[in-house]
Amino acid sequence: MTSIKTIFASLLLSLLLAGAALAGERININTADVATIDRVLVNVGPSKAEAIVAYRKQHGAFKSIEQLAMVKGIGLKTVEKNRDRISFGTERKAKPARSVAGANMGAANR
Repeated sequence: MTSIKTIFASLLLSLLLAGAALAGERININTADVATIDRVLVNVGPSKAEAIVAYRKQHGAFKSIEQLAMVKGIGLKTVEKNRDRISFGTERKAKPARSVAGANMGAANR
């Protein structure tokens, strides 16, 4: 009996950890394809994911998370559940800084 409890506890812990890993994934709602939207967003299946992509093609890029609620089948509750999973591509990644030594070596080789 204790081995069944141990197996069940291990399975439950594995599922919780897998859920936490998926929760950390973010997508750019303006570039993601149907499969990615379906996989990452909560309460969004293939048909809603297709509706998101179709809305984006017809109306242009999403500018706010609230605008996503204008897609047929996507309500404010779904938007709120996915707020931390959605980006709009407006974040800029910092470029790696060039080292002074690397910059000087490049000048010396010219």
